[in-house]
Amino acid sequence: MFGLFKKNPETELEKTVFDKLGGAPAIDLAVDIFYRKVLVDDRIAHFFDTVDMENQHKKQKAFLTMAFGGPNHYTGKDMREAHKGMNLTEEHFGAVAEALVGTLQELNVPQEDIDSVVEIAASVKDDVLNR
Repeated sequence: MFGLFKKNPETELEKTVFDKLGGAPAIDLAVDIFYRKVLVDDRIAHFFDTVDMENQHKKQKAFLTMAFGGPNHYTGKDMREAHKGMNLTEEHFGAVAEALVGTLQELNVPQEDIDSVVEIAASVKDDVLNR
């Protein structure tokens, strides 16, 4: 999905991260792969034991679409509220970040676009960790 089209340097500057990654189909695929990685990681899998994963996938796809500059159809909680009371740590955040980066690498996303995604994820870190 990623990297199927050659980049045009003149229009690349105007594109959002959402567009650079490949739009909705790419986000859908990335979220599916991401949760496969998360659910086998002993550091974080237990947080999803009682979660409706079909609904979680939908919410995550909508959130990432919005966060990466795509159409905003996200109606869920903000990051602080969504993670309130979970007692998340740096290790948990790091495990999620590893799964995200690993997903993007698996999909052959260019490093500059992975860096943009990591920057966006880091921007909500304090909210996710409720600090």
